[in-house]
Amino acid sequence: MFPQAQPIYPVAGIRTIEALVAPHAQPTLMERAGRASAEEAVRLTQDRAGHTLIACGPGNNGGDGFVMARRLLQAGRPVTVAFAGDAAKLPPDAAAALAAWRAAGGETVSDFPAAPANGWALVVDALFGIGLRRPVEGRYAEWIANLNAQPAPRLAIDTPSGLDADTGRILGSVFRATATLTFLALKPGLLTLDGPDISGVVHVHRLDIDPPAWLPPMGLQTQPALVRQFMRPRLQNTHKGTYGDVGIIGGASGMIGAALLAGRAALKLGCGRVLVGMVDERAPSVDFSQPELMLQKPDDILAYASVLAVGPGLGNSEEAISILERAIHSDKPLILDADALNLVAASPQLRSQVATRTALTLMTPHPGEAGRLLGTDTASVQADRVASALTLARTYRALVVLKGSGSVLTNPDGRWLINSTGHPGMASAGMGDVLTGLIASLVAQGWHPESALIAGVHLHGAAADRLAREGIGPIGLTAGEVIEASRGVFNGWIAQAAKMR
Repeated sequence: MFPQAQPIYPVAGIRTIEALVAPHAQPTLMERAGRASAEEAVRLTQDRAGHTLIACGPGNNGGDGFVMARRLLQAGRPVTVAFAGDAAKLPPDAAAALAAWRAAGGETVSDFPAAPANGWALVVDALFGIGLRRPVEGRYAEWIANLNAQPAPRLAIDTPSGLDADTGRILGSVFRATATLTFLALKPGLLTLDGPDISGVVHVHRLDIDPPAWLPPMGLQTQPALVRQFMRPRLQNTHKGTYGDVGIIGGASGMIGAALLAGRAALKLGCGRVLVGMVDERAPSVDFSQPELMLQKPDDILAYASVLAVGPGLGNSEEAISILERAIHSDKPLILDADALNLVAASPQLRSQVATRTALTLMTPHPGEAGRLLGTDTASVQADRVASALTLARTYRALVVLKGSGSVLTNPDGRWLINSTGHPGMASAGMGDVLTGLIASLVAQGWHPESALIAGVHLHGAAADRLAREGIGPIGLTAGEVIEASRGVFNGWIAQAAKMR
């Protein structure tokens, strides 16, 4: 698929790998996980003196914690183990890990311990891990609240307790980690919805295990190396016709800026020409801030553009519906965004026309738009973002990016990725319009559509990340600023690709 990307497995895939490997693994997977956790604890506390507190739960995640504690004790590190479970009901491997901890001279306490005078050096969540499916309540919720209240680094083992490893939903109380050490592969819940806020910095330890060849990754996380492999330096012998014509259609009364932002983004990413068609008949005939944009009537753009992007500021007038329908019937790649998505969602006829298009379709919904397209609501979409995005792609036979925390990119054939760039400062007006323009520009330049979607989404977030590092945002970041930064980041990637050839 894409070799330069981090593999993602949901819990079912991880369980399949564990079942295949565990009977033959020496040392056991639990020993490997506990050793890796102890090494991570040492790394996190190298500048901090004092005890490490490990809260162990009633299952195999607790067993990882017992092994971790034993390893730390053997290394001369002071450690306190709080065990919130019944030793008689532990799974076999976890029971053996507890016995080994006690044989090494370790003890457990059954009540949440008071912090030492100088505080904990590190608190560790080894309560539930990836298998949790019900809300955390009662005693466990109290323990998690106490762990979160400690003024120390907070390490989660495999997955923060209270976080659904498949979806990123919070299940009752949740451990708020500053770092998460996850095993074998990334899990989708660490990367989308609430996962990024809950998991802190995520490190993957593969435990010296390679997933079987017959179980390929069920998803991938975008990485800079993945996007750089798409980059191709330009040849000298080219002209503007080589790089395609983007047609942006939108700009109803009061929303002209949306179409202009999309057009400016497309232009600054290097397509040959950008034609912007405004629904508002009173719209200006020239963009004085960007006079290179060609402002024309929507019908002219339908005829001349090599790729169409419909929706930024489109509105819901009869004229907007008519233009959208003609765009859907065109034989050109079509990107549907914003109001175009809402119009499609509201019309069974338009939904059918999109789903039966023979030309390429890309869709860029936020969760509210996705809910309308699926005939459900925002909460249902957010409850399982990967599943929702996959359903959209299959239903409309389109490449889809479900925007939000950990944007999910899907293909009708079932492939999916989760984007790794961006920050909350992008929750501002016009950002979606800019993304549409970036993707349209890459498609016009001849990029493979799926590569254009991946690169456009990753670039959009990477540009915002660069601005935040420079002190421009995250708060107060504007869509126009991201356009300029996107051009800089993109040219940097192209230059890197040229050096590697």
